[in-house]
Amino acid sequence: MSVDAAILDEDARLDAAVAILARLVAFPTVSADSNLPLIDYVRGLLASHGVASELFPNEAGTKASLWATIGVADRPGLVLSGHTDVVPVAGQAWTRPPFELTDDGERLYGRGTADMKGFLACVLAMVPVFVARGGPVPIHLAFSYDEEVGCLGVRPMLAEIAKREPKPLGCVIGEPTSGRPVTAHKGKVAMRCDVHGRACHSAYAPEGVNAVEKAARLIVAIEDLAHDFATHGPRDARFDPPFATAQTGVFSGGSSVNVVPARASFSFEARSTDETELDRFLAAVQAKAEHEVLPAMRAKAPESDVRFELLTRYPALRSPDDATVVALACEASGTLETGVISFGSEGGLFAEIGIPAVICGPGSMDQGHKPDEFVTREELRRCLRFLARLTARLQCQSSNG
Repeated sequence: MSVDAAILDEDARLDAAVAILARLVAFPTVSADSNLPLIDYVRGLLASHGVASELFPNEAGTKASLWATIGVADRPGLVLSGHTDVVPVAGQAWTRPPFELTDDGERLYGRGTADMKGFLACVLAMVPVFVARGGPVPIHLAFSYDEEVGCLGVRPMLAEIAKREPKPLGCVIGEPTSGRPVTAHKGKVAMRCDVHGRACHSAYAPEGVNAVEKAARLIVAIEDLAHDFATHGPRDARFDPPFATAQTGVFSGGSSVNVVPARASFSFEARSTDETELDRFLAAVQAKAEHEVLPAMRAKAPESDVRFELLTRYPALRSPDDATVVALACEASGTLETGVISFGSEGGLFAEIGIPAVICGPGSMDQGHKPDEFVTREELRRCLRFLARLTARLQCQSSNG
């Protein structure tokens, strides 16, 4: 077998992807921790194939996003995007070590295998193919951090890419979609609310202002708004659920049962395909605090306060059906049908700077964020085929255009 044939051999690519996935899973890149060891590994792997990369670190220098270009940089290229962070494993009942790849012959278990280190492993396994094939259209790799906490790490990188010419013609994001091209998802807003009351001994509870109880009033209001979304809000039958959603995910407050708590905080979110619907939701929650909860608190304790802090917001994705990247993804995946998802991605942020995005990756979110997360070998194999067809069609289309 020639060197070129060995590079393009599907079984060899699959073996390479599994080996790379084992390395990626072994980096415990929970969003609260650094991703730099993983990024260093990726940079070294790319450099071994003659591919240079640049980093976009966070302000603390503890994390970084990576951008790399394979091929000429003076033509509109295709971006392959994915995040390096994973959700925590704490409190989950894993039966296998989460940060060690467990291979049972078909299923590959480990945190991030589905969401979404499986895609990153396939992309990296295809780098020798991208380099060997060359072509007039560059392939860009965009690996980011802190996607799981609001698509934070991709933003500084996109701010720089937006200044460069020529602009990439499209982006494929490898979130787990079972290999089906996705062209739309909901947008999201997440907020933190801090409630400040007045502490006192619980024997004299009426003299205090119970921050936990006041926070609870706002949380119930959020639940009521979520119920209103489900029963009276706009509907889009393509999505599951077909309406906007809202929920409170984190709460803290109080120190002892015999102390009226002066502090409480909670974090909540809403998701919708309609940005104005998210604005109305936030306005309703803040109005409840300003006009009902806070006046009652300050009547007893003038120092009371309710403060809101934006944690993250990213836009919905709505890629046009006639975008080049949509046609390429459909051809490469072997389907003319596109789908939608209710969870989010950096796709809307790419679209905001004029780069239409398609989401298409191995695995399913049915396995993501859960104990014993897994992706199958067959799903990785299909992803490798997808990437090979996608980039081959891209180069062929450009050569014929």
